[in-house]
Amino acid sequence: MSQAPDSPDLAPLRRQDHAAFEALVRNHHRPMLAVARAIVGDSLAEEVVQEAWVSVYRNLPGFEGRSSLKTWLFSIVSNQAKTRLRKEKRVIAFDDLSVPDTGVDYLDSGRFHAGNGHWKTPPPGWHLDSPDQLLEQSQLQHCIDHTLKVLPPQQRAVFLLRDIEQQELAAICNILEVTESYVRVLLHRARLKLMQVIDRYQETGEC
Repeated sequence: MSQAPDSPDLAPLRRQDHAAFEALVRNHHRPMLAVARAIVGDSLAEEVVQEAWVSVYRNLPGFEGRSSLKTWLFSIVSNQAKTRLRKEKRVIAFDDLSVPDTGVDYLDSGRFHAGNGHWKTPPPGWHLDSPDQLLEQSQLQHCIDHTLKVLPPQQRAVFLLRDIEQQELAAICNILEVTESYVRVLLHRARLKLMQVIDRYQETGEC
């Protein structure tokens, strides 16, 4: 069976070779942490990822490579995060879960293409091709961090997974267990909120 394009040599991983596993952790810990953070928040994310790595190590001998290794890792950490939420009996109040899948009314701001939800004219300084560059600008760091923290949980999750981790829409749907049209709704709302913060900062120098 051929392995997925983004997978390393699976043989040493299946043997649970320590060097191969350490390399896997180095390469994928940060994006896995982003997935966990998107689901359970900052306080539990690191612990969830550590638990996920334990599960990964135990199950590597049975990984067949039917999906990419990254997809498999994200599936494990997202399931671990959801399990942790249930154990903690924490209820995340996702916003507007009854939004219909119209795919029309949420793209009426004039800044987005109705077909794909992408920006027509990105706000100044908003690098969608490299969104992490925006987050590295020290003068905006506090404003962006604060805004992300106060976004509704699913908006924050979709924004982090799509615009920061560059995950495909299908992968985000699987991680969050929502429809693609709803992912687009959430992504639009999160981007719009961040855009407003950036515009205000550029106009006033304040959050």
